[in-house]
Amino acid sequence: MKLYDGGRAPNPRRVRIFLAEKELEIPLVPVDMAAMEHRGEKLSRLNPLQRLPVLELDDGTVITESVAICRYFEELHPEPPLFGVGVREHALVEMWQRRIEFGLYAPVAAAFRHLHPAMKEWEVPQVPEWGEANKPKALEFMRFLDEELTRRPFIAGERFTIADITGLVSVQFMKLAHIEVPAELVHLRRWYENVAARPSASA
Repeated sequence: MKLYDGGRAPNPRRVRIFLAEKELEIPLVPVDMAAMEHRGEKLSRLNPLQRLPVLELDDGTVITESVAICRYFEELHPEPPLFGVGVREHALVEMWQRRIEFGLYAPVAAAFRHLHPAMKEWEVPQVPEWGEANKPKALEFMRFLDEELTRRPFIAGERFTIADITGLVSVQFMKLAHIEVPAELVHLRRWYENVAARPSASA
């Protein structure tokens, strides 16, 4: 198998962090997104949506979408569990993974894609008003998450999960979107410092 990787882009990073937590080494095929290689003929054939990452299995099966790729490896290598253990944890991790994707990752991505000059050829049309409108949405969710993190060390409970991986890349993505974590959100900041210090965070 091989994983077509997009470098520092958030979604490819989610998968690399996940693999690092599992201590798995999968052959990577670097794709230069700045040069639009992900829109080239080969990648378009593998994923007509022209997005990364893309996992190509030895039998030719192609799996796209970062969480789907992570689920594939979770089933193959269940330890350490990054989608929870048991029915209750599975549901809670799924809930928080979705909340982080919709409540934080998506607004940050919208702000970046609609406001950053480098995205002008990617996001057509760019709508700066929409980008600005998403900044307070991200801030509102961060306040909600800060309150939740008064009750537990990680987003979905007592253990590190894929929800924390999505949260980590979302917060780091905020720099490009010119959004900052407010100083008063001390629980969110504590969580971020902890997860960013994990060896996998450099993957």
